[in-house]
Amino acid sequence: MSTEIQGVSHLDRNELAELLDDPEKSDIYVVDVREPEEFISGHIPGVPLVPMGHIPELVEHFDKDAEYVFICRSGQRSFNVAKYFQMNGFEKVHNFLGGMLSWDGELAYGPEGIVDEFSMDKLSRNHNNS
Repeated sequence: MSTEIQGVSHLDRNELAELLDDPEKSDIYVVDVREPEEFISGHIPGVPLVPMGHIPELVEHFDKDAEYVFICRSGQRSFNVAKYFQMNGFEKVHNFLGGMLSWDGELAYGPEGIVDEFSMDKLSRNHNNS
């Protein structure tokens, strides 16, 4: 399954694609943490954006019992977010290994999915697809 690097689980491209395609795993939150301009120029459909710089002010609003996968351009920023979540008491966090540079699946373009006012509901893939 996933690879562990410095105490953080990392999903590869195939593992992330399987997770996104599996309706049984729709309760796992997949969050893009890049900047809005990066997100607009190409992102995984249905995956919301919460920029890394907003995470410290929002971390207390995330559900500590939920499971998360973080995505960025190369995997470094999302790795840092995953570590930050661990330091704040979250146990089920994963990083997308290689980030968007390793994603060869479908892409969406534009601002749809940018979370402007945070709620856990806005992180749901069901919310983004409705």
